[in-house]
Amino acid sequence: MSTTVPVTPLTTRDAAVLVNAARRAADAAGVTVSVTVLDAGGHLLAFRRDDRAVLISGETSTRKAYTALQLDAPTAELVDLVKPEGPFHTLPTALDKPLLFIAGGVPVHRDGRLIGAVGVGGGAPEQDHGFAVAAVEELS
Repeated sequence: MSTTVPVTPLTTRDAAVLVNAARRAADAAGVTVSVTVLDAGGHLLAFRRDDRAVLISGETSTRKAYTALQLDAPTAELVDLVKPEGPFHTLPTALDKPLLFIAGGVPVHRDGRLIGAVGVGGGAPEQDHGFAVAAVEELS
C-alpha cells in the first residue's frame, strides 16, 4: 500500500511572493501589469493591478492563470494548440470557462504537484510570460 505525502498548498504568503516578484520583473522592464494568483482549486489568493496598467489586464491575468491551472501548462506553450489546425481549436468555445490562450499564465508546482497558478497581463505576451516565470522561480 502506497502512502500519499501531503503537499503544502499555496498560501497567501506564497501568493504575495509571486505577486511581488512578477511586479519587480515588470518594473525592471518598465511595464505596468496586473498579477493574479490562484490556488489549486482555482480560487483567488491574490490580485494586484498597477495604477497605470490597462484595465483589461486584470481580466487577462486572471484568465491566463486559470488556463495555466486547468491545463497544468504555461499558456505560452498552448497558443498553437487553439489555432484552426490545432487539437484544442474548439476548446475555448466548447467550454463555458474563462480560458485565455495568450502567454502569461504559468502553473505553480511544489514537490511535483500542482498547487496553483500565476497570471500576468499588461505587457506583450512574451513579457508577461517572462514576468510570470520570474515569479515562479522566486517562489522555488
